[in-house]
Amino acid sequence: MYSKSVDQMTILHGDRTKLKDLLRKRLIECGWFEEVQLLCRQSITESELGNLDTVVQHVTPKARALVPDIVKRELLYKIRAILVERGQMAVDV
Repeated sequence: MYSKSVDQMTILHGDRTKLKDLLRKRLIECGWFEEVQLLCRQSITESELGNLDTVVQHVTPKARALVPDIVKRELLYKIRAILVERGQMAVDV
């Protein structure tokens, strides 16, 4: 429920696009996209996974685990700052 309300609020205030752009930029900078592409290629060649849904199911948990902690923390900080700015969250950090 919390994430749903955060998601709705960021959409309403136009912050979601900014957050997605920041995330995309940081993932490019750290080489995450290249690592995920490699995982996809390996999954297809090693396991003979030809179905896109199967590849996605196989790679998604690994790809999520590859997101650097610093990127997660930065995004969380930005979300908290938006919530505090909008008066939706008390400052307790």
